[in-house]
Amino acid sequence: MMQSKKTKFGISSLSLAISFALAGTVVSSQAFAADEEVAKKENVEKIAVVGSRAAPRSIGDSPVPVDIISSDDLKKNGSTDMIDMLVTSVPSFNSRAQPISDAATLVRPVNLRGLPSDSTLILVNGKRRHRASVIAFQGGGINDGAQGPDISVIPGVALKQVEVLRDGAAAQYGSDAIAGVMNFVLKDASEGGSITVSQGEYYEGDGAATTIDGNIGLPLTDDGFVNISAQYKTADATSRSVQRTDAAAIASAGNEFILDPAQTWGNPEIEDDFTVFVNSGFDINDNTHLYAFGNVSSREATGGFYYRNPHNRGNVYSNDGGNTLLVGDVGLAENGVASCSWVGNVPANVGNVLNTSEYQAMVADPNCFSMNQIRPGGYTPQFTGKIEDMSFFTGIKGTSGEWNYDVSAGTGSNKATFGLKNSLNPSLGLATPTDFDTGSYEQVETTFNVDMNRFVTIGGLEDISFATGFEWREESFEIGQGEEASWVAGPYAEQGFNIGSHGFKGFGPESAGKNKRNNIGVYTDVEAYLTDDILLGVALRYENFSTFGDTLNYKLTAQYMATDELSFRASHSTGFRAPTVGQENVVNTQTSIVNGDLIQTFIAPPTNPLAAFYGGETLKPEESVSYAAGFVYEYENLFLTVDYYNIEVTGRIAQSSQITVEASDYDALRAAGVEFPELISAVTYYTNDFDTTTQGVDIVGSYSMDLFSGDAKFSLAYGWTDTTVDKFDEETTDLGKVRRLEDGIPAHRATLTWGQGWDDLSTSIRANYFGEYYATHADDTSDWGSETADAAVTIDLEVSYAVMDNLTVSVGANNIFDQEAQKLKDGTLGELGAVYYESGPFDYNGGYYYGRVNYRF
Repeated sequence: MMQSKKTKFGISSLSLAISFALAGTVVSSQAFAADEEVAKKENVEKIAVVGSRAAPRSIGDSPVPVDIISSDDLKKNGSTDMIDMLVTSVPSFNSRAQPISDAATLVRPVNLRGLPSDSTLILVNGKRRHRASVIAFQGGGINDGAQGPDISVIPGVALKQVEVLRDGAAAQYGSDAIAGVMNFVLKDASEGGSITVSQGEYYEGDGAATTIDGNIGLPLTDDGFVNISAQYKTADATSRSVQRTDAAAIASAGNEFILDPAQTWGNPEIEDDFTVFVNSGFDINDNTHLYAFGNVSSREATGGFYYRNPHNRGNVYSNDGGNTLLVGDVGLAENGVASCSWVGNVPANVGNVLNTSEYQAMVADPNCFSMNQIRPGGYTPQFTGKIEDMSFFTGIKGTSGEWNYDVSAGTGSNKATFGLKNSLNPSLGLATPTDFDTGSYEQVETTFNVDMNRFVTIGGLEDISFATGFEWREESFEIGQGEEASWVAGPYAEQGFNIGSHGFKGFGPESAGKNKRNNIGVYTDVEAYLTDDILLGVALRYENFSTFGDTLNYKLTAQYMATDELSFRASHSTGFRAPTVGQENVVNTQTSIVNGDLIQTFIAPPTNPLAAFYGGETLKPEESVSYAAGFVYEYENLFLTVDYYNIEVTGRIAQSSQITVEASDYDALRAAGVEFPELISAVTYYTNDFDTTTQGVDIVGSYSMDLFSGDAKFSLAYGWTDTTVDKFDEETTDLGKVRRLEDGIPAHRATLTWGQGWDDLSTSIRANYFGEYYATHADDTSDWGSETADAAVTIDLEVSYAVMDNLTVSVGANNIFDQEAQKLKDGTLGELGAVYYESGPFDYNGGYYYGRVNYRF
C-alpha cells in the first residue's frame, strides 16, 4: 500500500464525509483536549483511525466543519433518546416535542442547519441508513411531509461516537445530504462491557422513565470481535393540559360523561421499547477484513388526539356546525325507505343536548339514532403505533496492490403498524366498533456499494488522493390494508356520516399496495496539496433514478494553512434530494386545526384524482446550491471554529396547505372518480412548492484548564440560522405556513458546557439558550393560534461519583430550574385543552430529574 506523507494528506470533503464508508475513520471528541490524562480517564483517544486510506488528521485540519461527539459526552444527559442527546451537542441541530402530531408522535423528526430531516444523510458505520416508514404529516413547519430516518432507535450504549458533517455532501453520497451527514460509529471492542440502569421523571410527577442498557465485547478468535449492545426502556405519558372550555361548558350543563381533561397534551406512553445492535469484524489476513453489523428494534407508543365535541363535530354529531344533531335513519340505510318517525330537528346549540325533549323523543324511536348514544360525552381517540426496525450490512475491505477497496451490501426496513382506540366509524351507525387496526406503512431499502481509493502522482504533485465508487439502491414503500371496519363506507355514509375510523381512517384496498424504485450512482473524488499549505479537493457524482431520470452534482473544497494555529476553509457544492417513494404515494386522513376549528383533511398522492383536480403534479427532485467558508484556530488548550453557510434550495418538497373541497366541485370530482367528496372537508398533497435560502453561522469552541485542583473543560456551541422563502405557490400555501418555515425554529441557539473532574468526582453543567421563534398551536398557523415566543434559558446539571473503579453513580436534572415553556396567549389558552405551544424548541413538560448507575467490566 502506498504511504502518504506525514500530516499532508488528511481527509477532504470526501475523505472526511465519505471515508466513513471507505475507511471507518474514528476521531475522538476529545481531540482538542490538552490534558492527555483527562482523555485517558474518559477512555477516549485523542485521534484514532481505523483502516484509514489517508494519514490521521484532526478535525481541526478539515476543510469542512465536523462535530465529533463521544459516547461519554452523549451520556451526560438525563434523556436516553438519541435525538435529545444530540440537540445539546450540535449547534444547528434541532427537534421539538410531538404531543398530538399523528404519525410524527411515533417517529420524531429533526432538522440540521434549518432543513428538514430527510435533507440529512444518516449513516451507521459509514453505510446509508434506511429512512423511517413514518411521514411527518404535522412536523412543525420545517418537517411537514418529511420522511427521514428514525435515529431514536440507535442507543447511546452502542456507540463509540457520532460524527456530524455540517456541509452539503450530495456530490459524494447522493440524495438526502443537502444539509449534511451524520455517521453513527458502533463500538468495536473485543472485550469488556457495561451495564447501566437509569430512572427519572418530571417535576410534575409524571413521565416516569426507566432504561436498562448493556454492552459486551467478545473476541472472534484472535483476529476478530463481536460487540453486542442492547437497550430496554419504558416511559409513562405526560399531561400538560387544562379542561377544554367547550367540554367544561357541556359538563356544567349536566352532561356526566365528560372526562376532565377531555383531551391530553403530553408525551405519548412508550412501552416495550427495545433495541439490539451487533457489530463484528474479522481479519482474514493482513490485507483483508470482513465485517457485519445490524440491529433489531421495536417499540409501542400510545398518544392523544383531538377531542370530538358531542354537539358539533362534523359528520359525526352534526352537519350544520352544531345547530342541529345529525340523526340517522335505519330504514333508509337498510332498504332505502325512511323509517325514522321523528320529524323536525334536534337542537344541538344548547347546553346539553342529552337533556332536551327532542333528543329523548328521537332516541325513543328504534329507527332513529345519533352517535351520542355510543359516545354521549364526545370522545378523544387514542393513536397507537408499533414501530419495528431492522438492518443488516456485511462487506469486505482491504488492499490489493495500490488500491484500497470496500465492497458491501445491506438491507434495512422500518414498519409502522397503526391503530386507533376509543373512536368510531360513524357510517356503520350504532354497530360500529370503537377500536380499530388501521393498517401499516413499511419502508424497505437495499444497497450495494463498491468503493475504491489510492494515491497517485501526476507531474510534480505527489500522493494525490483519488477515490471512485459505485452504488446501486432499491427502495420500496408499502401501505398495508387495515381491517374492514376502519375504512369501509357503511350504510349511513349516504346520510352524511363520516367514512372509516374517525381521526385516522384505515387504509382500504384502493390505498394498499407497494411502490418501488431503484437508482445507480457513480462518483469520483480527487484531493491534493498544491503547496505545503494549500489543499484542494473536487468531487463529482452522477445518479440515475428509475422514476425521474438522472442528475449530476459536484463539490469543491479548499483549505489554506495561514499559520500553525490558524487555517481558513471553504466549500461550494450542488446537490439534490429525490422525493421519497412514500411522498409520491402516501395516503392518509389527517385532523387539522384551522382558525381553532378541527377539519378532516385527506392526504392524497399528488397524481391522485382528488389532488390532481386541485393542482397536484408529479414530484420532481429538489435541487440545491451551497456555499460555506470559515476558519479554525488552535492554540495550546484553545480550539475555535467559525463557519458560515448558505444553502439555496429550489423546488423544495413540502405538504401543501389544506385546500377546501368546495360543494360546487362535487359533481366534477365524482366524475373524476372521487367517492363521497361531500365527506371530505379539505385535501392536501406533496408538491415542489418552495424556493428557499437558508444561511447561518456555527461557532464551536473548547478550552481546557486546571481549575479548583481538578481538570476543567469549557465547550461552546452556537448556531444562527435564517431561512427566507424566495418563492411559493399562493394557491397551495398560506402565509402562516411560510412564516413557520422562516421563523419556526429559533434563529439563535447556543449551549455552554462546563465539565469539571477530580479523582472520583465529576460534574457537568450546561446552559441552553433558545432565541425568539414563531410559536404555533399544533398545526394552526392562523392569527388565532400563533405569536412570537420569548427567548429562554434552561440549565442542566449532572454529578457523578466513582464508588469503585468500575462502579459510577450519577444524579442530575434537565431544566433544573424548571424554566416554563411559552404559554398560549389569552383567548387561546384552554380553548383546545393546552397550556403551552407544542411547537417550542425545548421540552414543555418542565424540569426532569434522574439517577443512573453504571457498572463496567
